[in-house]
Amino acid sequence: MANDTPEARHLKVAKAQPGFRLAPELLLRMHDLMVKTRVLEERLIKMYKQNDGFFWIGGPGEEAFNVALGLLIRKGSGPKFDYFHGHYRSAGVLLAMGAEPLDFIRQMKCVASDPFSGGRNFSGHSSIRKWNVVPISSPIEVQFSMAPGTAMANKRAGKAITIVVGGDAGSAEGDFSTALVWSSRPADPLPLLMAVTNNKWGISTPAEGQHGDRLISERGTAFGIRSETFNGNDPEEAYARLAEIMEYVRAECRPALIEAYVSRLYGHSSASGANFVAEEEDPIKIFETRLEREGLISRKRIEAIWSQYGDEMLKHAQQARHEPQPDPKSIWDHVYCGQKGRAGRYV
Repeated sequence: MANDTPEARHLKVAKAQPGFRLAPELLLRMHDLMVKTRVLEERLIKMYKQNDGFFWIGGPGEEAFNVALGLLIRKGSGPKFDYFHGHYRSAGVLLAMGAEPLDFIRQMKCVASDPFSGGRNFSGHSSIRKWNVVPISSPIEVQFSMAPGTAMANKRAGKAITIVVGGDAGSAEGDFSTALVWSSRPADPLPLLMAVTNNKWGISTPAEGQHGDRLISERGTAFGIRSETFNGNDPEEAYARLAEIMEYVRAECRPALIEAYVSRLYGHSSASGANFVAEEEDPIKIFETRLEREGLISRKRIEAIWSQYGDEMLKHAQQARHEPQPDPKSIWDHVYCGQKGRAGRYV
């Protein structure tokens, strides 16, 4: 599914089930990936609480938006394919692109087999060079300063685009404004999609006392940037709106800014306890109610999917538990380009 072109996927809209705009097979695929993402995140939280892993931070509650985005990205290596600058709540994007859940669990354990960082980083900090997934880092919103660079490369190479995602609180950083300025210059506009996933929180600070703007997306207006706000908890709406605006960025070679309202179901991170927040809207439960009501899936099948992924993530955690930690002698590897084996000079 992730390798289909957006043009091909739009053809499925015409075959949609009554009550939906998208085709049944796409809806069910999205549901499957949303559940897969949630169960992975909940396994990572259990690992943290059982002292079987380290610091957790992730995106439970953002599955609808993230899965839709991941299915629409044209993955590959180099500037002829889309670049993705994510943040630490983007696991659903990568799973929809085809990433393996085991790799996220390996990073949580900081084992040497972690393909993203070799056991050198904590959860949610992915990096997949073969798919143009730029390394996710902890400093807030720095990805918005980097994204115009890959968008420049995309523009020179053809019809590929750059996608950058960050949170609502991070939009206060200067890096966010940097992306607005550099992508919208009239002499050289860039094919850059800037996405803000707005969960209405900045760690422990509620958004209503912090934002003077009515909508974050309206900041793009001053720069002549096409800007939209939509419900990121509705996978169908998220997919349709993303597909349309990504094609605009691709065809017009111009930037766009979107703001998607999402939920934060387990708080900010393990620093705040990673406990379930019952007051938050659960996009998966809402989606399942719709699918079941329209006869696209049964309750028995829904329960089977949850159970299947529960067993799968447990097996992955058990496997990672027995994989080796990084060799201390490798501590200086990759600190600088081409540098290996310096540890022996300091012991």
